Amino acid sequence: MATGLLTNEAAEQIVATCRTAVGDSLRSVTYFTRDDYEQVYLRSDLERDADLSTFIGHEWRGFKTARTAYEGSELGEYNYTIRVFDNGFLIRVTSESEGVFVTTDGLTIKDFEEVATAVDSFLQDRAVV
Repeated sequence: MATGLLTNEAAEQIVATCRTAVGDSLRSVTYFTRDDYEQVYLRSDLERDADLSTFIGHEWRGFKTARTAYEGSELGEYNYTIRVFDNGFLIRVTSESEGVFVTTDGLTIKDFEEVATAVDSFLQDRAVV
């Protein structure tokens, strides 16, 4: 769903960032705000049939709920979420106003950390602009 939420340059940057972090394990990249989303990458061997609007609603609410629930926890500040499925993984990194979820094939914890850090840097850079 091309909505124009991101410039072509920003869309290419987030995809390149994720590809650098996880390589060929990257399945998809979706940028979202509270009200809209844009799937900026979908690997060619996958079908474009996911109900992304439902995913986005859940991921946005999930971010707000998780951040609030763990606020002040001795675990420290909430950083990102990893979801595990039969056919892959979803990692969600969100700021106050926008987020990215990335789906992948199998990764190591180190790989998840790398992609989360890279996506967080992308979102922080956007906040400064």
